[in-house]
Amino acid sequence: MTDDTDLPPQIGWLRAVLTVAAITLVAIAVLVYGTNAVLTKVHGKTHGSLVAVATTMFFVGLLALAWALRQLQRRKMI
Repeated sequence: MTDDTDLPPQIGWLRAVLTVAAITLVAIAVLVYGTNAVLTKVHGKTHGSLVAVATTMFFVGLLALAWALRQLQRRKMI
């Protein structure tokens, strides 16, 4: 059996909704607008290389966001 004193404190609905909104905005900014900003600066590349750059940036950004969320979760911030 588990002891009830070991449970982490619960967060409220308002904090949960605000956290989801903030995470969603950061994810969109990094994954969509960040990739687009870099692609608009790249010139002289073929279509295939631009696709490779965009795909790589998207997945690197996705992994970075997953890592950051895990760190926040470990510190009991989310």
